[in-house]
Amino acid sequence: MPRTTVEELNKRFHYQQVTGTLASLSRVITLPDINRPGLELAGYFSNSQTKRVIVIGGKEYRYITDEMDEISQRRVFEFLTNEDTPCILITGDHSCPPVLKEIADRKDFPVFETNRKTSQVVVNVTNWLDGKLAPAQLIHAELVRVYGVGVLISGASGMGKSEIVLDLVKRGHQLVADDRVDIYRIHNSLIGRSAQIIAGYMELRGVGIIDVKRLYGITSVASSTEISFEVCLEPYDPNSDYDRIGLDHDEYNEYLGIKIPKLRIPVTYGRPMGTVIETAVTNYLLQQDGFDSAREFEELVLSEIEKNRV
Repeated sequence: MPRTTVEELNKRFHYQQVTGTLASLSRVITLPDINRPGLELAGYFSNSQTKRVIVIGGKEYRYITDEMDEISQRRVFEFLTNEDTPCILITGDHSCPPVLKEIADRKDFPVFETNRKTSQVVVNVTNWLDGKLAPAQLIHAELVRVYGVGVLISGASGMGKSEIVLDLVKRGHQLVADDRVDIYRIHNSLIGRSAQIIAGYMELRGVGIIDVKRLYGITSVASSTEISFEVCLEPYDPNSDYDRIGLDHDEYNEYLGIKIPKLRIPVTYGRPMGTVIETAVTNYLLQQDGFDSAREFEELVLSEIEKNRV
């Protein structure tokens, strides 16, 4: 299960820690959602998701200071600072309530303060946790950005995938990952990245490891991209029935529960695969804009047939 820690969260956002030792920062975060504890402050603890990061904003803070006596605060804060809860963030330049500080210090529980607005904290923390805790899958393929579109290039070993991607990079497109692609599901999108240790590097048979960024410039590499479709390379088979018109785009691959279109492209000696993939991406962009060349061609042919019947 993907996880992160309170320490990593605070390294990212630099909140002001008011309670808890360094050891308290090792608490684990496993859920990307946050909890604004309105019901808990009112005394309703049933069905509370205790593993979420807690955010106390202006409304919660005013309710604590204006409506809750010390006994109520102790009962609620004892519950909110349980072993499963990662931390509490107090927003809007409010200070930690004395009762909460006393309990958190006793339990070595981390509480942070920030002068940022509650809405900003919720959005920033949720988006960051979505990325850190997203479901992931590792596949062996190439990932490249062509005209801003993330294209996954798959196929058997020895098909020349790395060489095709290098050709695309030389044409001005961007390498994201070579050989190993880490795929994450963030909301309803697939995001592809490279492992940090090998980011920007490629392996070419007969040449070795190359640093793409140094060879072709900093803009030749992208850290991540949304994956829009997959190109599957396969050896040309004269007996195979390849799609020559483009009307039957009903083949998909599924990763982490999300389906993406899949194009099977045969590889033959001398075929300019970089140009073929650029053309496939351009055609994909036209289809996203409502232009389907294959359908228009079909309508043109049918119209011509109808004319000849008259």
